[in-house]
Amino acid sequence: MSGTTLISRTHPRYWNRELQWRLQWKALASIDLLVMDVDGVLTDGGLWLDAHGELQKRFDVRDGLGLRLLQQEGLTLALLSGGKGGATEARAKQLGIQHCFVGIKDKTAALAELQQQLNLSQLNTAFVGDDLNDLIVRPLVKLLLAPADACRPLRSQADAVLQRRGGHGAVRELAERLLKARGQWHQLRKKGWKERND
Repeated sequence: MSGTTLISRTHPRYWNRELQWRLQWKALASIDLLVMDVDGVLTDGGLWLDAHGELQKRFDVRDGLGLRLLQQEGLTLALLSGGKGGATEARAKQLGIQHCFVGIKDKTAALAELQQQLNLSQLNTAFVGDDLNDLIVRPLVKLLLAPADACRPLRSQADAVLQRRGGHGAVRELAERLLKARGQWHQLRKKGWKERND
């Protein structure tokens, strides 16, 4: 079994998750705004603290390319984190993600304001989270999604659960699923990717 997934392809739970995704195919195709928590979604949830008290985070390069592909195909991306900025803001800038909100105490208010600003609704929005504090956005999104290692209560309420863990390709997996649902993935594979892989 791969270190990036929690269950083998031969396990029934793997196929149960795949069925979840099949049931959400039309909903995936309607998504114009993808909002993500950061710690536990774009990272593995771990933090490094250096001698000066600065926090460091690890991001997956494959996730970064997946996000660039989504932007190239017209999706709007946003990061919505209760954690501090620093590394999160630097990664958002590196990937060209304009909507980056850190230190957020009320995720519903921040998400509702962003939707209003972009003139988008629940019907066009997907959110990826990993812990209890992400459940609060459920009424504001069409799809609530979770990495494979999200907390059990969130996984049980999510519309679909990714096969990969947070910080280990979960967002790349989601990017491919979104692009396939929108009919864009095969053309992207055919022509390849010419920009630098961040």
